[in-house]
Amino acid sequence: KWATHGVLLLNTCLTVEEGQAASHAKKGWEQLTDAVIQQVAEGDKPVVFMLWGSHAQSKQVFIPPDRGHLVLCSNHPSPLSALKPPKRARPLIAVVGINDATETTDYLMPVGILRRADIADVTTLSSGSGSVKLYPALTIEADATIAAFDALHPKGADYVIVPAMSRDDDPVVTVWLRKQAEGGAIIIAICAGAKVVASAGLLDGGRATTHWYYLGELLKRHPSIRYVANRRMVLDRGIATTTGITASMPMMLTLIEAIAGRGKAEAVARALRQEGWSAGHDSGSFRLTRPFVATVLRNRIAFWNRDRFGVALEPGMDEVSLALVADAWSRTYRSSVEIFE
Repeated sequence: KWATHGVLLLNTCLTVEEGQAASHAKKGWEQLTDAVIQQVAEGDKPVVFMLWGSHAQSKQVFIPPDRGHLVLCSNHPSPLSALKPPKRARPLIAVVGINDATETTDYLMPVGILRRADIADVTTLSSGSGSVKLYPALTIEADATIAAFDALHPKGADYVIVPAMSRDDDPVVTVWLRKQAEGGAIIIAICAGAKVVASAGLLDGGRATTHWYYLGELLKRHPSIRYVANRRMVLDRGIATTTGITASMPMMLTLIEAIAGRGKAEAVARALRQEGWSAGHDSGSFRLTRPFVATVLRNRIAFWNRDRFGVALEPGMDEVSLALVADAWSRTYRSSVEIFE
């Protein structure tokens, strides 16, 4: 349909490995696509050229200025472009939680991955004073309260990461999220954190995803949301949402790539032994199954068969390792995790 309306859509490289941007760059495609641009630009009829992103804009040298062509330039409409730091060269990233109960991996995994990358200043926040109880395991002390953060950073954060919380409508958090969004911060909801962001009114009329188990509830409460299937992460109007708990890892790698480039993201991914961070996702594979329900019931009923695991806090242990171990062993419905020093 684009072609019948006289529109030519052209990438500088015409093939790519899934989830690996620019993986086929400098392999010969550029010679062909540069020639196509020159051929079109040397025609007799004036043409409108829409150049998305700095890479496309470098091709402007092939467009003669005396042929009557109109050249328009804009940011590339890709997640990487939309995730570029909105305020600071070295971004300020706030990970917010409520004191009552915030999901362990959603809260700690982004912190650990981003601090490994060292491409931003990362701070953990709590809705009020005191420790933050994480579920299903751990209790931590946040770096600051929301109020203290606002006093220290009146211009707000560049990015706000929102984990799943025990309640979606905490007034301190929802009001603060609206304020941060209005101030230009990019909001990133991890897993069921989408319900918190939706309660703040930031997903109304927008495209989004969330954990499969909470999807029906989210759409029932906020029917104007347009659900996007088969995408691990969805970015729309400055708000990013992700699917399940482990989606925090590919989301953070995507964010690192947007801030510091592909090479930095690949280095962090190698350290995490993560092969890729594609946004592709098979939504239909995730559902409540009989074997899963049977396992849950069997483990809950066997009250005499309970395990308690101790995790020793040691120098060098980061948030990623701690979150994965504590969260996984606390979700078997027959084991719990305790921390000791």
